[in-house]
Amino acid sequence: MSKPKILVIDDEKSIGDLLRAYLEAESYQIFFAEDGLSGLRSARAYKPDLIVLDIMLPGMDGIELLTHLRKESDVYVIMLTAKTEEVDKIIGLSVGADDYVTKPFSPRELVARIKAALRRISSPKELLSKTVLAFKHLRIDAGSRRVWIDEELVELTAIEFDILQTLAEHRGMVLSREQIIESVWGTDFYGELRVVDVHIGHIRQKLAGEDLVSTVRGVGYRFEDEDI
Repeated sequence: MSKPKILVIDDEKSIGDLLRAYLEAESYQIFFAEDGLSGLRSARAYKPDLIVLDIMLPGMDGIELLTHLRKESDVYVIMLTAKTEEVDKIIGLSVGADDYVTKPFSPRELVARIKAALRRISSPKELLSKTVLAFKHLRIDAGSRRVWIDEELVELTAIEFDILQTLAEHRGMVLSREQIIESVWGTDFYGELRVVDVHIGHIRQKLAGEDLVSTVRGVGYRFEDEDI
């Protein structure tokens, strides 16, 4: 088996050197970029399995880079931010980040998140007993990982697809954030529960015109499309 490829995009050499030591100890292939433009080029050239992306970069910042990247790839992205305000974290997630870590961070914790993410990526969910979930407005093909809303194909990231599929599998039931995280990210997820809210918001935007995912305040989310 080939070694997983990880691209670190950060202009702080000390962080790059630290991550190199920890990640090479796990036998990963490591690539580095020190600014946004070269980071985007590296992502296209190396096609990494996971990207560690700093928000504050010379030239093109991490938010702009990820906006470009999400138009062509659903690679798993962990964002690094030196800012502690929740709004900065949410902005990062809203353009398609899968997780985030606030600086200063524990290298061991970051490596643990990377290992957990790579396990999820390399271990696809078991095939559903119903390969296609079909409802009045929505159709989900688990085999091809495609979604149609009223016969129009909807482009979802890998995380968004997994969340929507999980909710649809339990149509009419309220799933808590913890249940969604356990199903999608796994039991070894280290991030915050708010990550679910951000991805749900993105799903709703992409299913514009149909209110298929409702919020049950204080509990979680429910998928409510009708059977055919």
